[in-house]
Amino acid sequence: MSVSPMMQQYHQAKQAAGDALLLFRMGDFYELFYDDATRAGELLGITVTSRDKGEKAVPMAGFPYHQLDQYLAKIVRGGQRAAICDQVEDARHAKGLVRREVTRLVTPGTLTDDALLDPHASNYLAALAPADDPQGPVGLAWVDISTGAFYATAVAPGRLTDELTRIDPSELLSPEGAALPPLAELPRPPARTTRPPWAFGAAAALASLEKHFGVKSLEGFGFDANRPADQRALAAAGAVLEYLGETQRASLSHVERLRPIFAGGALEIDAAAWRSLEIARTTRDGRREGSLLWVLDRTATPSGARLLAEWLRRPLARVDEIDDRLDAVEELVSTAPLRKHVRDALRSVYDLERLAARVTTGRASPRDLSAIARTLAGLPALKAKLAGRASERLTRLEGAVDLCPELRGALEAALDDSCPLTAREGGFVRAGYSAALDECRELMAGGKAWMARYQAAEAERSGIPQIKVGFNKVFGYYLEITHAHRDRVPAEYQRKQTLKNAERYITPELKEYEEKVLSAEGRAFDLEYDVFCDLRDRCAAATGRLLATAAALAELDVLAGLAELAATRGYVRPTVVEDPVLDIEAGRHPVLDVTEPEGTFVPNDTRCAGRERGEGRAASGGDEVRGEGLGARGETGEGPGAPPSTTSSASRVPSSPLAPRPSLLLITGPNMAGKSTYIRQSALLVLMAQLGSFVPARRAVIGVADRLFARIGASDELARGQSTFMVEMTETARILNTATPRSLVVLDEIGRGTSTYDGLSLAWAITEHLHDAVGCRALFATHYHELTRLAGELAGVANRNVAVEEHQGKVVFLHQIVEGAADKSYGIHVAELAGVPRSVNRRAADILAQLEASDNGAAAAVAPPTRGGSLQLTLFETAEHPMLDELRGLDLNGLTPLEALVKLGAWQLQLRRNP
Repeated sequence: MSVSPMMQQYHQAKQAAGDALLLFRMGDFYELFYDDATRAGELLGITVTSRDKGEKAVPMAGFPYHQLDQYLAKIVRGGQRAAICDQVEDARHAKGLVRREVTRLVTPGTLTDDALLDPHASNYLAALAPADDPQGPVGLAWVDISTGAFYATAVAPGRLTDELTRIDPSELLSPEGAALPPLAELPRPPARTTRPPWAFGAAAALASLEKHFGVKSLEGFGFDANRPADQRALAAAGAVLEYLGETQRASLSHVERLRPIFAGGALEIDAAAWRSLEIARTTRDGRREGSLLWVLDRTATPSGARLLAEWLRRPLARVDEIDDRLDAVEELVSTAPLRKHVRDALRSVYDLERLAARVTTGRASPRDLSAIARTLAGLPALKAKLAGRASERLTRLEGAVDLCPELRGALEAALDDSCPLTAREGGFVRAGYSAALDECRELMAGGKAWMARYQAAEAERSGIPQIKVGFNKVFGYYLEITHAHRDRVPAEYQRKQTLKNAERYITPELKEYEEKVLSAEGRAFDLEYDVFCDLRDRCAAATGRLLATAAALAELDVLAGLAELAATRGYVRPTVVEDPVLDIEAGRHPVLDVTEPEGTFVPNDTRCAGRERGEGRAASGGDEVRGEGLGARGETGEGPGAPPSTTSSASRVPSSPLAPRPSLLLITGPNMAGKSTYIRQSALLVLMAQLGSFVPARRAVIGVADRLFARIGASDELARGQSTFMVEMTETARILNTATPRSLVVLDEIGRGTSTYDGLSLAWAITEHLHDAVGCRALFATHYHELTRLAGELAGVANRNVAVEEHQGKVVFLHQIVEGAADKSYGIHVAELAGVPRSVNRRAADILAQLEASDNGAAAAVAPPTRGGSLQLTLFETAEHPMLDELRGLDLNGLTPLEALVKLGAWQLQLRRNP
């Protein structure tokens, strides 16, 4: 069967496109054929027709070329790849069929067009390079091709989910047949693309990376090619670079360096904490609004918003680096005119990072070049305002802003004030910049002066006063003469068209001018495109300088945004120290502080400190160890809307930096009273401080944490065959096995997913382990009131509860954290608020009264009220304590008084440890 030359081109392009949807440019449309047309019809909702009829029918679908971005977005959102096949030859110069080639592959992780990207979020392509040993480090690399940011690291297999959660890649490359972490666990599972194993070869990757960066070794970037972990990291980076070369088919010179990410260089946040604390997205609907990132983002530029998100992914873990940022924020907070000028100037700055990327990949438009020029034009005033600053960081940023005066001058001289989206539209070079271009434009405009002269000369030569020069698309330029003067028409005029009252003629001179005019359009396009290419090349040559300036502007934007937030919301600078302390006075939850009505959020104090492993237990009973530095006002603070303390200040010890603090706070109290809010608040304030932000509090001393863990809420993972309780225990196990004395752990309702005794036993043992074996700062919100006894046995455990007031059978939540343990959970009251039928609530209240009257309701056989008055229901079976068997078998007559005393003491200790 014969195939047309056009379809031969298609089949060649399809072979190069592989499994990607091939968008084949034909005239003003992109067409898809065969299976691609069928897939596109379902995915894009476009009509599928056929190219031929009968047995030779070929499925066909398409859309107008100017709707490319719209349909690419649908393809990418559907997790598919698209290959764009365009004309790569000027039709005016083509001999026969215009040559077409696949110019790029568009995948979820390789987007560069603004229409397909969220301007405020990075779009990462990531790659995994597993080690031969299943327990060995896994290479992980990720790049945002739209900005050139490129990172690599090696992580333990157990931490892959944590890292991928933070990176949030759109696409993940992995070797064919390689085992992957369960991607369904991620907040937004990436599209997976498998690659041949050779693409992850260490030697080939090293050679490819060295060639790309033009270096003989990657040691200057911080990698040791002889170290196994770095080998895996570089293997993943090499796979990323190889894939970019295949998909982009353009220069990648804006990817200027590979940045190593070292373990311990930042606050590590596990996946559970990332979700539970709603750092970047809410857990309910995955939206940015309502997250910590949403609150913190007061940036004025897209690049600033992306950098803030990057800082939030990796908060700092060194005091000097944190203070460096805080110094800059403080100066911007205290100098309101400077902050206003900086933010106003940044609002006129375009996204230099993504502009530079489009320049180097050859996809920049005249409007992009104009945006670069306008950005450079606003920098001198901004740079002048930054001069002479007290903060070292602001001074460094001022020095990093490169004005690029020669590039700005060239762009401003050549580009018109209004530039089109594509170079093919033309009309973007200023008049007067190119004499040859101006001449072509005059011809294209019709050459009115030439026409007037020619018409006057012909009228005088022929003696025909009403002669007229005109133009139409069929005949081109012509001379029109009425029938009244046909006898005076010169012999060299050639008749072209007869009208009702006139004749139209052409002349050799007019034909020659017509050819000049018609060729002027093509020549003008060539001249203007040459100017565009020259300007684009100049921008490409300055890519390094533009990216350095872009990085400085983005950082300045983040710092100014954090300062604006601090100034408008009344935040304070935290004192960041090495010691693992947490001393927050009148702290507020950063999200609720914004979303709740002004003055309604109740501030609370948090005071605890990490302990050395194994630091002891209390020598005697009692509720808790006193003297932990509580202020005379109590723990409620004096913020807006804070109700008076419900505890006496007489029992408090004055605040002192030397006073001992507990390492673990047990928070009890009613549902809906604010326990979970309180523990999340403490974790978020630590994260904000290590980010380099001021915090919503009256005062804060925060010791740098190495890891942040949060186990809050419950969720099944049915696809993995894991129940809510299994997920809870798995995440808790990670905390207990990996937390260090410098970590911060927040736990909410651990052990509630199983039977009462199982759950209580686990919660008890977990609390002891965090205190004895880990010694980290920990906040544990629980309804197991039995745990509060640990405050009398473990020196580093203290009880806190959420205060309530009861009035005429009603409960009022004060949202205050006060000393001591709660004795009720008020669950029945919360059930009433939730709309549980009154009959159920009354029955529950009766049962609760019976339980509380029988040995604290812990394990006694209870007969609660019956529905009919005769049947008694046993709620709990009594289990004998093992100590009773030991007592029954004890030979009292054979014991000496000292042996009896020792035995009694052992039993007492055992009961305290295991009630």
